[in-house]
Amino acid sequence: MALVPYLSESNLSAVDQPLLKRPINLFRALANSPGALRSHSVLGEWIRWHCELDPRLRELAILQVGYLTSSRYEFSHHVHIGHQFGVTDDDIHGLIAATAGNEHGLGEVETAVLSAARQLTGGTRVDEDTWETLTRHFDHQGLVDLVMVISFYNGVVRILEGLQIDVEPEYQQYLDRFPLPDGRDAEPESQTSASQTGKHRQR
Repeated sequence: MALVPYLSESNLSAVDQPLLKRPINLFRALANSPGALRSHSVLGEWIRWHCELDPRLRELAILQVGYLTSSRYEFSHHVHIGHQFGVTDDDIHGLIAATAGNEHGLGEVETAVLSAARQLTGGTRVDEDTWETLTRHFDHQGLVDLVMVISFYNGVVRILEGLQIDVEPEYQQYLDRFPLPDGRDAEPESQTSASQTGKHRQR
């Protein structure tokens, strides 16, 4: 259960209500600080709609971050979003295999993108071999965009886990289809969705 309440439009001032035009749990929690949500949304919207990085590769990078960190929320949401931007189930199975160090069938650019995502999630730099491969597929703008996407979503998973944001029931199906590496794909038995009850954990 989330550590802060999930707010609704009725809890916000008229000027802040548009922040919840997409009322997912993450945004409803961040709405406790409208300025934070507004700033978060600016970069998130740029990544989703204006970043020139190939959208399938972008979503694979985000999925790799979510999978490697076992972030139930990020991974499940971006399986759904990724499907809208060209990510296939075979791509996701390939990502899972690549993470385990197994044969995966993905191409050179996909492999390099996933490798960069793993390296920037587990550390702070991309190794020389991976970077060299990336430079064969991306110009300087694309390289910056890729690092921005990976870094931003590493921040997002820490927001999600720091506030213990609940996965909405409709996204559980993606965790059932693509289990996370540490078994966190199952919905906690004790979890009562604050989005349904309007309650949150008291500190």
